[in-house]
Amino acid sequence: MQKEMDELDDQSYRVLRPLRAPSARLVCFPHAGGTATFFRTWADRLPGVEVLAIRYAGRQDRLVDPFPASLGELADEITGAMLPLLDKPVAFFGHSMGALLAFEVTSRLEERHGVSPTRLLVSGRPAPHRAEATTLHLADEAGLLAEVERLGNPDPLVFADPDLRALVLPALRDDYRLLETHAFARRRVRAGIVAYGGDRDPACGVRALPAWAELTAGGYAQRIFPGDHFYLVQCEPALVADIAGRLDAAALRA
Repeated sequence: MQKEMDELDDQSYRVLRPLRAPSARLVCFPHAGGTATFFRTWADRLPGVEVLAIRYAGRQDRLVDPFPASLGELADEITGAMLPLLDKPVAFFGHSMGALLAFEVTSRLEERHGVSPTRLLVSGRPAPHRAEATTLHLADEAGLLAEVERLGNPDPLVFADPDLRALVLPALRDDYRLLETHAFARRRVRAGIVAYGGDRDPACGVRALPAWAELTAGGYAQRIFPGDHFYLVQCEPALVADIAGRLDAAALRA
């Protein structure tokens, strides 16, 4: 099975559980500083759906790969990698930074290739045309760690270990650079958008989510779960069940 997975993996993504004949695919875009393995347990909750996760440079098995020059460059890379996957219905789920990146990839697929995911699922991120400007990529280590704690720190053991922290922080800082230097060009995508959030998320209040409706011509819905920025850890069963229902509905219309 590991050999099969290695053969199916692309530089840009990891197949978390290969399936011979999936009914659909779900591509997950991690948060800033996040990794593909953040979504490793989702595959078990989505039988029949092939779950993939984007692999960012500068971490895990792409540790020595150079960081992209811009979020646009990263979106271009991922867009090309998505094209062979569109032989099945494909939905995108992006959390935090991953939400913006998933939107940019969706836009590129539609504008350049005339194809679209069946759903664009965004989480924990204000709509990009309404997001407040920040400069966290210029903060010192203490400032970055304070932000991690403010958001709920999904990996306390990692950030408590000086050696692991030294591996993780450069990628986190660079992800913030990508976010904070990205010049968003407002436009609408055809894919319907579903926005998810935590009711106590300090980075994306509940009132910040509805603006995503302004960026789609394909319909909008949202769902709020209890929790902070990383509500999706504690609420994983309910969140993935909700996603599964939306994937089933989209597949029936594909």
